Amino acid sequence: MSLVTSALKKPLSVVVLTLGMFLFSLLAVFNIPIDIFPKLNLPTIYVIEPYGGMSPQQMEGFFATRLQDQFLYVNGIKNISSKNIQGLTMIKLSFYESTNMAEASAQVALQVNRAMKFFPPGALPPQVVRFDASSLPVGQLVFSCPNRSLKDIYDLANTRVRPMFGSVPGLSAPPPFGANSRSVIVNVDPNRLRSYNMNADEVVEAIARNNVMTPSGNIRINNTMYVTTINSLEKEVQDFGEIPITTNGNSTVFIKDVARVSDAADVTVDYALVNGKRSVYIPVVKTADASTWDVVKQLKAKLPEMQSLLPEDVQVTYEFDQSVFVINAVKSLMTEGLLGALLTGLMVLLFLKDLRSCLVVVITIPIAILAAVLGLQLAGQTINLMTLSGLALAIGVLVDQATVTIENIHQHLEMGKSKRQAIYEASEEIAFPLLLILLCILAVFAPSLIMSGVPKAMFLPLSLSIGFAMIASYFAAQSLVPVLANWWLKEGKFTQHNHNHEGGFERFKNRFVALVEWLGRRSRLVIGVYILVAFGAAGLAFMTIGKDLMPHVNTGQFQLRLKQPDGTRLERTEEKVHQVLQLIDSTTNGNVAISSGYVGLIPSSYGTSNLYIFNSGTHEAVLQVNLNQDYKVDIEELKDQLRDVIKAHMPEMRVSFEPVDMTEKIMAQGAATPIEVRVAGKDMRQIEGFANQLVDKLGEVDFLRDVQIAQPLHYPVININIDRFKVAQMGLNMYQVARSVTASTSSSRFTEKNQWLDEKVAYTYQVQVQIPEYIMQTINDLKEIPLVKGQARPVLGDVATFSNSEMPGEFDRAGTRRFVTVSANIKGKDLGAATKVVEEAIREMGDPPRGLKVEIKGSSSLLTETLGSLQNGLLLAIIVIFLLLAANYQSFKVSFVVLVTVPAVIAGALLMLLATGATLNLQSYMGMIMSTGVSVANAILIVTNAEKLRLEYKDAYKAAIASAGLRLRPILMTSLAMIAGMIPMATGMGESGDQTAPLGRAVIGGLIASTVAALLILPLVYAAVQRKASYEDPSLLPENKIDEPKTANIHV
Repeated sequence: MSLVTSALKKPLSVVVLTLGMFLFSLLAVFNIPIDIFPKLNLPTIYVIEPYGGMSPQQMEGFFATRLQDQFLYVNGIKNISSKNIQGLTMIKLSFYESTNMAEASAQVALQVNRAMKFFPPGALPPQVVRFDASSLPVGQLVFSCPNRSLKDIYDLANTRVRPMFGSVPGLSAPPPFGANSRSVIVNVDPNRLRSYNMNADEVVEAIARNNVMTPSGNIRINNTMYVTTINSLEKEVQDFGEIPITTNGNSTVFIKDVARVSDAADVTVDYALVNGKRSVYIPVVKTADASTWDVVKQLKAKLPEMQSLLPEDVQVTYEFDQSVFVINAVKSLMTEGLLGALLTGLMVLLFLKDLRSCLVVVITIPIAILAAVLGLQLAGQTINLMTLSGLALAIGVLVDQATVTIENIHQHLEMGKSKRQAIYEASEEIAFPLLLILLCILAVFAPSLIMSGVPKAMFLPLSLSIGFAMIASYFAAQSLVPVLANWWLKEGKFTQHNHNHEGGFERFKNRFVALVEWLGRRSRLVIGVYILVAFGAAGLAFMTIGKDLMPHVNTGQFQLRLKQPDGTRLERTEEKVHQVLQLIDSTTNGNVAISSGYVGLIPSSYGTSNLYIFNSGTHEAVLQVNLNQDYKVDIEELKDQLRDVIKAHMPEMRVSFEPVDMTEKIMAQGAATPIEVRVAGKDMRQIEGFANQLVDKLGEVDFLRDVQIAQPLHYPVININIDRFKVAQMGLNMYQVARSVTASTSSSRFTEKNQWLDEKVAYTYQVQVQIPEYIMQTINDLKEIPLVKGQARPVLGDVATFSNSEMPGEFDRAGTRRFVTVSANIKGKDLGAATKVVEEAIREMGDPPRGLKVEIKGSSSLLTETLGSLQNGLLLAIIVIFLLLAANYQSFKVSFVVLVTVPAVIAGALLMLLATGATLNLQSYMGMIMSTGVSVANAILIVTNAEKLRLEYKDAYKAAIASAGLRLRPILMTSLAMIAGMIPMATGMGESGDQTAPLGRAVIGGLIASTVAALLILPLVYAAVQRKASYEDPSLLPENKIDEPKTANIHV
């Protein structure tokens, strides 16, 4: 029993099933997560090892290489790269997509434990973190208080508010930014130490002996069990001043005699600036599989509770809310979809000229869309730009199924049949062609299942949304449409309608048939011209059109990285950032809504924070600026203005703009600029030399901006060369000397772990001895560091010589090779064209010296991968459709005829994109693929009917002309309906308009060209190919007769 028969036999069952699906779909609409992009699920693991005070070269040698050696035992690793700066190693492990990441994480953790055996003493266990490009900050919790120090605000944020992040599903809990961790600071006075013949290490040892954590015991006295406590830990911070260092007879030297003890913070290495003021904030970071909208909504709901945990004078606010862009983009696409559905309905009404018939067609749209949302939720997808784009695309296609059905019903009614008979026969005879059309459109998206990486993550959700909608639409066309047609259509109306109101269309149809006949008399010339024009236009347009990953969006915000000369002090860099903020404010005429800056290094205690902001030294700063919504400006032009203004006022500063909005950041996958050229080798001098030549070469390209070497390669160094022989003569060793130097140049935090428990908050804090930074001002201050307990001499200057030099401030590695990155931004060019120019520049430089390897990385490599996958996917889709058609028609020639419109689709889509100034990107490629499926559907309508008529007329030419005339109205109706549905998207209205407009434009261009080709060229090609075709049934069964029709008897 067919689907149509079952539906007409039990119409209420169809209604009940539809209402049930509608109910569950509504539940899905309210529960499905909302995000900007689909889940990328990139197989990436980071291993982060902090060790404060170590040089970049030491971090590379003691940690990075050791860990990389052990990771060779981990299965599925595709690439290993690392960044090594002072006090930090960060290793990125990229895995093949098929890797079991749970097992990989376990293997990485196991090998990390093994590598720790080779680490220097005092090293903490590395942190192993699953993190990918979609684990992004979606806002900032900003803490402000006019009366408290940054240290106090930081501590409140860290100990009171941050723990609440764990109660919000999908939210990570990075530590606060903007200050260093609270610590008990013992600032020793070198002059007082010398007066007592002491060194700083003696103070460290005194604290270690007198502030000791010991477990509590118990004592049983009579019938009571007592807990025994001992005051081995200091109760108050000031009590550390009462710790004795040495005793000589009746004379005791206390810490308070040589140092000042304070409840303060570790050595300052960073500042966070919000609107130019020093602040503390916690980045709100969602996990890769979490919904941006849900995370932000739940966090905002907890803001009152967070505020209640803080003192009254400390305020917490949520700033830089990225969920606004997500929701606005979703609303925009939904609006475009609704407008598209309205225009589609009006176009159907224009052709059918019957409101009831139009309602039957249009009612299938929300049913199919809601069913698709239910399918997306069951498939674990989210509502995002890609799925919404797919649903908006599907609106025009959805009408195709119901329109063809209702139009065929009209034709049967016009024959004078009874309503029930006409609906049944019309629905039955169109059932198989509609199924074939459905399968061909689904086949267009089948390649998404075999793609990999980012292309699959982006294309699969769109494919699923269209697929679910199309399947639901097919079932609705075969069940609900016949039922509603029986209930709503008026009997006897369409025969009269045909005679009285079809005159205009009949005249147009007659002229169209005459045109096709005129072209048919010149078929060879017409087909030849079509082949030349279609393939020539497609090839020329493909070579000419720009190529990008995603359309560029003018979001009204930007992010720039500022670099002072290597080694610039934190305070000087902060001053320059304030000057840049003033320049930005004056350039934008005071239209800065909010700004957020981060200056300096991430404190070594919080290594994972480098995943969100990575600076290689105190000379670097990152600045994010949001402009007022009513300030209309071209962001790219503004960037050029800021480059010029900053260069004029601060010529020593290097500037580089970076991705800022969520779409850019996700697609960049960690790349700071679209153009990144990696120069790798073993010899850093050789690497730097070639990289500098490349910078000069790329600097000559007029559309490249911010061309520079990304890493600091000339960090200033004071070399302390200790004479081991002199050290031995004085009864010392290198260990003692090194501890004395470390306590004076950084702190004992890195040599002696000692903690103080604040019982009020039940939190422990580091106790550290250090010489204040303001005291150590010159090399002479270094020379006076005492080395021996109880003696004024020797000092460091007695056993060491001092010299100045330079070293790289960052060592980056890819596998076993070090590399330097040459980065650049693009102005006024697409990524594809820019990449070609960079490749040509590299070729012009000749072969690199032996041992060097030059590779283009960043977004350029992802563009090549993505477009390659989409091109292969389109080719595979065409092959799948060809085989599917061959299986249906039992003829490879007829299958070829159906695909003859595909070149027109590609040419039309590319020409439309060129005419509207759009590029070939992920969105427009999807529009091209979609219009290919629709063009095949139109071709199937003509060819299926032509084959049936050819067997009747025994003349392929007459059959082709007749089929084109009979299928003119349904093809025009479906094509124009879909074009009308795409107009709102193609105009680029709303928040996400710039991102989705190329998709709509590609569909419109492809459909216009394919419709013309299907109606005018396809009949001629069919007639030429099938002119001498046999009329025999290809079946090999003996009972089959000659001239038996090969397809269903479809009346048109």
